[in-house]
Amino acid sequence: MAIRIVLSSHDSAGLGHLRRNLALAHALARGLDEPVSGLLIAGRPEAAEFEAPEGWDWLILPGIERTATGYGARAIDAGLEELTRLRGRIVLSAVRAFAPDLVIVDRHPFGVERELAPALHALRVERPGCRVVLGLRDVLDAPEVVQREWHAVGGVGALRSVLSAIWVYGDPRIHDLVGSGELPEELRHLVAHTGYLATGRHAGHAIEMQAPYVLTTVGGGVDGVELAAAAAAAPMPQGVAHLVVTGPQMPAEDRRRVREAARPGVRVLRRVPDALPLMRRAEAVVSMGGYNTVCELMTTSTPALVVPRAHRRAEQRLRAEALAAAGAVDALREPPTPEAIGRWVAGAAGRRVAREGIDLDGLGVVPRLAAALLAARPQEVLRVAV
Repeated sequence: MAIRIVLSSHDSAGLGHLRRNLALAHALARGLDEPVSGLLIAGRPEAAEFEAPEGWDWLILPGIERTATGYGARAIDAGLEELTRLRGRIVLSAVRAFAPDLVIVDRHPFGVERELAPALHALRVERPGCRVVLGLRDVLDAPEVVQREWHAVGGVGALRSVLSAIWVYGDPRIHDLVGSGELPEELRHLVAHTGYLATGRHAGHAIEMQAPYVLTTVGGGVDGVELAAAAAAAPMPQGVAHLVVTGPQMPAEDRRRVREAARPGVRVLRRVPDALPLMRRAEAVVSMGGYNTVCELMTTSTPALVVPRAHRRAEQRLRAEALAAAGAVDALREPPTPEAIGRWVAGAAGRRVAREGIDLDGLGVVPRLAAALLAARPQEVLRVAV
């Protein structure tokens, strides 16, 4: 009988959470010795456009989005309390019917407004053999911000009540979540650093580009207009083309701004099937500092200028600074301008970057951690997590 796995992400903005879970699904499908069947729980309809592994399917929840005051419904006419109650009931019904052996929750252990708590507590009572893992990216946020978030979900005690392990998808030599104060010291015994989820990423179809070219990508695009517009207006070296990908979530008026700013010959696309093959062949890449984009970049030898998000969270800035200190990327520490980007491209295009010495094998490590966790007797689970 197949191992049953649930991967859950709340997906309020961008595509980062669901793309990370999708990479994990592919890794688990090919890396475990037994057949795997899984549910990918997400909150954005675009998720179903991504290719899931054989034996996996999507469960798309009613969407949540960020508002000026916090979270709110993206489409349906419902308040946040009603919406999260609905989402929580859907997840509870799904896990009871699907009966998973392993649940991996991305970043937010109880989802939005504790919507996942009923399902996770039900699994603890009704399926005590089910392992529940919290998956965390390499950097979360400024320590004081994250500490408030842990307190809001009930602190260390609430996390211990449901979690079998915490997997950190990064290299502690680059950034250590416990050492930085982003993760409570009392949870260190649950933590396993997997390495970045980089090597072995599932690569899809690549569009045709006449080489040589520079690629600019801003992830989902919801907050990428400043970088995309500045890059589109940046001068390129003679004979070098430029592809700017705005992302499927960039508002239409922002896409128009990027097109209007673009120099003659710059190709502006809303989305591409897969950015990874384009990164591999590019002369240089200009990008924001999202986790998935950075992981893909680090599997290439292409020079990269990372321009982190300047608002809302410190995550991208901290990641860019840590990787720049390790020599893996260049980081722009000022607002992006066409002149600054053009100067960087002029010096970087065509050179290669060696990124040895950084653990990029998280997608190979996760199936081994999962197999050990699933094989362990209940009293051994904590030792597997170390």
